[in-house]
Amino acid sequence: MTAEHGQGFPKAARIRRRREFLSFGRSGEKRRTASFVFVLQRCNGQPRLGITVSRKVGGAVTRNLLKRRIREVFRRHPTRDRLGHDLVLIAKPGVGALPMDALQREMAVAFQSHPPSNRK
Repeated sequence: MTAEHGQGFPKAARIRRRREFLSFGRSGEKRRTASFVFVLQRCNGQPRLGITVSRKVGGAVTRNLLKRRIREVFRRHPTRDRLGHDLVLIAKPGVGALPMDALQREMAVAFQSHPPSNRK
């Protein structure tokens, strides 16, 4: 099954390399919810998404379903293009059973406006 034209989630919109994930852990801004840890890092182009889901969350079917749902929420979010940050999402154990509306509410934390930085 393929997505309609313009409805996909291309590789350019994903964070895929280990070194990129590691750089987020060192220098990114962290936000926490009950189900996720979000790590954000300023980007120049379109925001990208990286997802980390360990086996503590569930079996392969549960993990893959969760990742697909996370990508869909990210792809369809109305303010995604104005985010200005790449996002790495780390799922906490037990999040596999989260309904879609609760997933959207949890991910809204990552899309909230950022306070101005005090750095010069």
